[in-house]
Amino acid sequence: MFEGQPKGLFALALANTGERFGYYTMLAVFALFLRANFGLAAGTAGIIYSSFLMLVYFFPLFGGMMADRFGFGKMVTCGILIMFAGYLLLSVPLGGDIVALVVMILALIMISIGTGLFKGNLQVMVGDLYNEARYSDKRDSGFSVFYMAINIGALFAPTAAVKIMSWAQENLGVSENDSYHFAFAVACASLILSILIYYVTRSTFRHVEGEKKTSAECNKSEISEELSSADTKARIVALCLVFAVVIFFWMAFHQNGLTLTYFANEFTVKSVEGLQSMCFDVFNLVAVIIIVYALFSLFQSGSGKGNLVALAVLAICGAFLFYQYNNVSGSTEISAPIFQQFNPFYVVALTPVSLAIFGALARKGKEPSAPRKIAYGMLVAAVGFGVMAFGSIGLLSPDEQSVAGENASIVSPNWLITTYLVLTFAELLLSPMGISFVSKVAPPKYKGMMMGGWFVATAIGNLLVSVGGYLWGPLPLWTVWTVFIVLCLLSALFMFSMMKRLEKVC
Repeated sequence: MFEGQPKGLFALALANTGERFGYYTMLAVFALFLRANFGLAAGTAGIIYSSFLMLVYFFPLFGGMMADRFGFGKMVTCGILIMFAGYLLLSVPLGGDIVALVVMILALIMISIGTGLFKGNLQVMVGDLYNEARYSDKRDSGFSVFYMAINIGALFAPTAAVKIMSWAQENLGVSENDSYHFAFAVACASLILSILIYYVTRSTFRHVEGEKKTSAECNKSEISEELSSADTKARIVALCLVFAVVIFFWMAFHQNGLTLTYFANEFTVKSVEGLQSMCFDVFNLVAVIIIVYALFSLFQSGSGKGNLVALAVLAICGAFLFYQYNNVSGSTEISAPIFQQFNPFYVVALTPVSLAIFGALARKGKEPSAPRKIAYGMLVAAVGFGVMAFGSIGLLSPDEQSVAGENASIVSPNWLITTYLVLTFAELLLSPMGISFVSKVAPPKYKGMMMGGWFVATAIGNLLVSVGGYLWGPLPLWTVWTVFIVLCLLSALFMFSMMKRLEKVC
């Protein structure tokens, strides 16, 4: 996975890790901040949260258009600076009046625009690293490394948000509402690190910052893959069908920052003990990740030295976890944002597992097509919300919970931890496969537009996340999760019904 990759990949991945760390630090507490600081209802907070997510994925369409004209490197730099200004505005505690609300909305717009300039264009630069023939066969594994880097940043973000808020409350005497702004300030600092990494390592990827093909080169690539109007139409229709399904996946998946966070805050125990408390220490999760990769290295290494290194790493990480277990005492307090560390943890830990499984199936000629993987992903997502529905049977509604006092319904954190595991399997089946399907199937003349269509579909799905906020209140919890189960199942059935048409263009 890591061998034979262009140096620019690791540089761009690290720069992206810094930016994603800041973004997910902010996102981990944002929905709770809206309700605590402005006193917003769950539905109102949900529409602001989902609108922000929508803009974050909608603006890359325009960011790509600007990059075509001004160059990718310039747009990435501009994006970081605009994002920094937005996070800086969020970092200033202005209270909960209308002025503070307006400033916050302005900050969210700036962050969205900055992300639009940064996110898609950095991914294009990563892709362009593999235009050289010597790297062409490393493209898929390269994007896996890049995707892991995103999730490494996201893995540490919830812990950073919780720790900085606790530190501010305990040492500076600030209120809980004002402590949220310290979490937003972490995002500012992470962007400084990101831009430093970008410019210090720039020599490794400068050649893809603004490189443009001549019209002759563009025409040559299009001529070599010239399609009939019927084939072009068939491909565009197939992509639109996938986009329609993707909308409902992201609508369901990104409940992790809204209704699943509400559930963690209102229905989940506030402290854990013993072995379970180790799950909420991010460094223990990192040790588990290292163990996974060391095991893969042990079985795949062709040298004795490599095996010895892997065994040494396993011994060190095993000793660390044993030490941590022996020093567990008392109870560990947990807060709602910390649950968002489990999805990136699972992504980083399970990526080599999924690559190994699909690699083995490919060697046997049994690997499912990308559309079939997407359909399976929707089924798995339905199972994830099925876990939540089962765990919510008999619980009070959110409105009843808010006035229940000592009679409140409180459950184990294992329901959420398990749900995040299942949803991560769905993500690994759908997200990278969807992007791969778009890049493979899109007609040469419309590749940019079709990739933009993927982002727009994601944006629409993120906007519809707000549905969960509106459901949160008088309805029994199991019915809230059932809505997402039904949407995922219907989407999967739709994909299977269209499978012949979709696989025909693969």
